Amino acid sequence: MLYPFFDSTYILIILGIVVSMIASGFVKRTFNTYNQVKSQNGYTATDAARFILEQSGIHDVQIERVRGDLTDHYDSRAKVLRLSDTTANSTSVAAIGVAAHEVGHAIQDQKNYIPLRLRAGLVPAANLGQTLSMPMIMIGVFSGMNQTFLNLGILFFSFSFLFQVVTLPVEFNASGRALKILSNGGILNAQEVPKARKVLVAAAMTYVAAAFMSFLQLLRLLLLFGGGNNDD
Repeated sequence: MLYPFFDSTYILIILGIVVSMIASGFVKRTFNTYNQVKSQNGYTATDAARFILEQSGIHDVQIERVRGDLTDHYDSRAKVLRLSDTTANSTSVAAIGVAAHEVGHAIQDQKNYIPLRLRAGLVPAANLGQTLSMPMIMIGVFSGMNQTFLNLGILFFSFSFLFQVVTLPVEFNASGRALKILSNGGILNAQEVPKARKVLVAAAMTYVAAAFMSFLQLLRLLLLFGGGNNDD
């Protein structure tokens, strides 16, 4: 039996897209709101990142500028903290919160935080899964619902889902470290820290949405090709 490309399980994909769009819109609105709130202490995001790195005893991480809007990230292989054009020189509460979050990843790296190491180790498997999952499933479909290829495709896709799941504690932990540092380090005052928290919580929702989307995609593949309803 050949399954049609459009079927009732597409409701799962539509649901995932809607949730992802809501999360993306939420983080943009929240960031834009608190990007208008300037820190009273006058730190730029770059200043804050450099201060936190020094206070944490991290002296081997460089800070670089990267093009884009909210493209901030920490590269553990190169030991580089990259701050985007919209973040680097901004003194806003939102930008400082984002920069502190990325420093949180550098601290995780320094302390050999296990979920961070696990996520890094899963990157090759996740990339392989994204590359091979759908070709395997298509081969299975056009081979008369060959269950071996279908199962391989589902297995490969599950690597991507696992990567998304492991990403959640990494991101939440980095935000927790950032908020603790911002609260204790004098970078933001007591009234500004809750605003930074809102930005980081909103950003975390995008990772939750990505994991949810990946789960729905995996569920759809299992419903369609898991073997229970397939003819041999």
